[in-house]
Amino acid sequence: MPRRRSYDQYCAAARALDAVGDRWTLLIVRELLAGPRRYTDLHADLPGVSTDVLASRLKDMERDELATRRKLPPPAAAYVYELTERGRALLPVLGALAEWGAPALRERRPTDAVRAHWFAVPLLRALSGPAGPHAEGVVEVRLDEGVFHLRLGAADPLGAHAPGTGDTGVYGDGPAERPDACLVMDAVACRELGEGTATVADGVRDGHVEVLGDGVLAKALRGE
Repeated sequence: MPRRRSYDQYCAAARALDAVGDRWTLLIVRELLAGPRRYTDLHADLPGVSTDVLASRLKDMERDELATRRKLPPPAAAYVYELTERGRALLPVLGALAEWGAPALRERRPTDAVRAHWFAVPLLRALSGPAGPHAEGVVEVRLDEGVFHLRLGAADPLGAHAPGTGDTGVYGDGPAERPDACLVMDAVACRELGEGTATVADGVRDGHVEVLGDGVLAKALRGE
């Protein structure tokens, strides 16, 4: 397969952009951080991408060893894409980009698409502090836009993954099977948590966030 155009610079940043600098690539990584996804699922959660571009980017990611494609066993018998260890190592890159870009979300444009799980990466980064550096557990997040869940302990704030998390991902779309804590809030409160302008305890005190659960993780999130 022919190589894409390169910056041809002996520079780590240039080499990284050779692999992930194309439009849509990092957003595909964002989706695959949830775990293996089918092509149709990726296309549904990347509104605006054409089928040709998505297929091309996935091939590029396979070639650059950021993602792999495999067939699920029967009865599913469908093909899924998943990140390699090198691909999962982009979590802190996405987290830093989300933190840098968060102020641009203060005005939601009428043309903006939204999926609840798009808040997962910045929120995962934010919750690693209030819950403590060694906190582990599943946090379900309920927004008006939908429900997703985070796996604290699947990755530390720098993106180092615990063993065995590659198949499940650091977050998931939809409700958790057995959450250790549940956060109920609106998208504005979720954005503020993600950008670091508020904590969960702040939101609870101001009535913008509700933390459900009586376990260790829920109490830690409430600041108890």
